[in-house]
Amino acid sequence: MRSFRFLARFCARQPPSSTCKAPRFPPTLRDGWSRAHSGAAKHRPRRIMLTAAANAAVLGTAAFVKLSEKDNKGTEQTSEGRMLQASREELAQDKTVDDDEAGPSRWVHEVVILLDVYIWEPLCTGARFCHLVVIFVPVILSLPAVWIGRRQPDYDDERSGTLWWYSFLVWSMEAAGPAFIKLGQWAASRTDIFPRELCDALSRLHSNAPAHSLHATKRIVQDAFDGRPFHDIFDEFQEKPLGVGAIAQVYKAKLKPDLAVPGDIDVRDDSGKAKIRNNVRRNVNTVLKSTPHRVPSTYVAIKVLHPGVERTVRRDLRIMGFFASALNWIPTIEWLSLPDEVAQFGEMMKLQLDLRIEAANLAKFRRNFKDRSTAWFPFPYLEFTTRQVLIEEFAQGIPLADFLENGGGPFQQDIAHEGLDAFLRMLLIDNFVHADLHPGNIMVRFYKSQQPNLQFRNHEDPQPGDQADVTEEVLSRLRPYRKKQDPASWEAELRKIDAEGFRPQLIFIDAGLVTELNATNRQNFLDLFRAVAEFDGYKAGHLMCERCRQPEAVVDKEHFALKMQHLVLSVKSNTLALGNVKIGDILQQVLDMVRSHHVRMEGDFVNVVISILLLEGIGRALDPDLDLLSRSLPILRQLGAQSGWSVGDLPMVFVWAGLEARRFMQASIEDVERCVKYDLLSPNL
Repeated sequence: MRSFRFLARFCARQPPSSTCKAPRFPPTLRDGWSRAHSGAAKHRPRRIMLTAAANAAVLGTAAFVKLSEKDNKGTEQTSEGRMLQASREELAQDKTVDDDEAGPSRWVHEVVILLDVYIWEPLCTGARFCHLVVIFVPVILSLPAVWIGRRQPDYDDERSGTLWWYSFLVWSMEAAGPAFIKLGQWAASRTDIFPRELCDALSRLHSNAPAHSLHATKRIVQDAFDGRPFHDIFDEFQEKPLGVGAIAQVYKAKLKPDLAVPGDIDVRDDSGKAKIRNNVRRNVNTVLKSTPHRVPSTYVAIKVLHPGVERTVRRDLRIMGFFASALNWIPTIEWLSLPDEVAQFGEMMKLQLDLRIEAANLAKFRRNFKDRSTAWFPFPYLEFTTRQVLIEEFAQGIPLADFLENGGGPFQQDIAHEGLDAFLRMLLIDNFVHADLHPGNIMVRFYKSQQPNLQFRNHEDPQPGDQADVTEEVLSRLRPYRKKQDPASWEAELRKIDAEGFRPQLIFIDAGLVTELNATNRQNFLDLFRAVAEFDGYKAGHLMCERCRQPEAVVDKEHFALKMQHLVLSVKSNTLALGNVKIGDILQQVLDMVRSHHVRMEGDFVNVVISILLLEGIGRALDPDLDLLSRSLPILRQLGAQSGWSVGDLPMVFVWAGLEARRFMQASIEDVERCVKYDLLSPNL
């Protein structure tokens, strides 16, 4: 009966025409959640199907998880594309009348929809247009300032008037609201299109959006819990938001015990032989390497969309599309194809306006990383997540930004290497990359290594509340030094933590955006990779020109290919110099060349490049000798072991062999240097 209640809960939000099937989770998840929610049954006397304005059934989060699990099978589809399409179709049903509805209620419903679509929305969009005209007309009129002033060598040789205009544009976008703030933040990552100094200015955009009322939050959260009274949902609830963004705000709370989930039940397989096999693997990993002792937090983070933000963003996107189409008629900027860029940005925004997509992304990341040692993702409460609210495990930790500011002490290399390894595994093995990996979205916590458990027979795992979590205790020792600008005390405390046997663990949050290459983009990526692996920069340059979004708009393809050849040959001459090859610098040069020659790259490619730039920059801030090529070697080994090498993958084999040889030679050189330094070759007697 309890399992039936769990299944009914998930399937209640699926379309009536679909067959109600159990979500593809381990049995522990079904049984654990049915036990956890049995005490809450009295608050659900009748489970009414959630409906949109036209009584259209709303998809549950489990349906989005199943869409994310679906195999792309070499097609142009991606998991995010499927989820976004389902979300759009659900919204489209809001503007239709149910076939079963009849009589006066049907007439009233049709009139309301007509008034909304043809009168109210155009009026609101027109008013918003006038508001934006007032904000941006001064920006357009002040454009001649970019030709005024001296050039500044420290700012990419831009004029002082240009730098002022960039600042004015940033201020105007902040005043324009959430959609334009997000547009600026997105444009800051497109250094393949916009000047570097403009991107730097846009990267400083931040949201000054006011927090919505606590009353609105309570109403939205209660709806997610089937109308259960707010005081019966949480033991603790911090009424002040932890953060207020352009689209949503986040709270911290503690769920009632009958709602909390016992452990990482979504990534466990505790049935029969699988349980024994996993226990043996866990014990071996514990002995051979430092494996985190994971204790799920009883606290949760609650992300709530601002009321009405979806309509506001959609109006802004329509206005952006209008201006982009008008600007596209200007011959000098036609190569930018602004309507396509606005459409791509619009898809990114719509992905963030449905929090079920972020929950499904978290679930997929957790499955991908369940057998990996350190990097981890919060647990999403799929049952209570809706379009407007996301409930997930609270990530206890200190932002990576604090370690970049104060230093990582004895943990610097561990943090840098674990972050880079996690990213490379997302990119090379999973083809599912977190697309917003800035230091604020990476948390650092500390753990004691997991101890071997030699009880191979079935036994009950302890509940979260019964396990000792030392995370908060350790973090409380570091927090007093975070903002005091006292690196010495900060590092001294880190050394004490290291001496006590604690190790760092990275937790990635805010997984609303991911990058996943479809079949065409992945093939282009592999072809380009092979050309670079063969150190054929000329071929790589021509491939980039031929397979870009607008091959006819490329300026001087031959010159671009020769530049790529020169760049690749310069890399080839440094392949044995450990740490000398900075991939970030190389990719930045490629982006500068792409922009100057009007080579329009796919957005997914650029996202991957920007992520590599950001991650290597973070890694080198912690470990100046970090070498991305060297760190990719274990992942290449795993990739080869999983898929095997074919004849077409010979360039990949050459890269692998080259990296192995480079590591061997570098190790040999270091050994010789050590012997000379310590007089071991011919010691004085």
